[in-house]
Amino acid sequence: QVQLAESGGGLVQSGGSLRLSCAASGRTFSSYGMGWFRQAPGKEREFVAAISWSSGSTYYADSVKGRFTISRDRAKNTVYLQMNSLQPEDTGVYYCAAASQGLGPWATIPAAYAYWGQGTQVTVSS
Repeated sequence: QVQLAESGGGLVQSGGSLRLSCAASGRTFSSYGMGWFRQAPGKEREFVAAISWSSGSTYYADSVKGRFTISRDRAKNTVYLQMNSLQPEDTGVYYCAAASQGLGPWATIPAAYAYWGQGTQVTVSS
């Protein structure tokens, strides 16, 4: 079993930055893919970024490319999402997720991830 706990959300003005953390525990993650998703009120859960736990390879949604950076610290079993130049459309609940396979074409699909955190709210004011 895998447990994921997000932190770091909050209220920020447009153009500001936040760093989200996802602390993972319960199993080893050497072959896992880790992802960040977000969900705005009334909308479907949306892919944001993903990283291979083993290789560090990354993949981003077009909407965040160049503004967000996903990274991992294997010693701390933690995945991060650095978010810069935040815009009101980035508002939503951000979820960390883990899949028991390496990064691949499936990375943007929520159903491919078996484990999810509880989410952390990010609100960007204009």
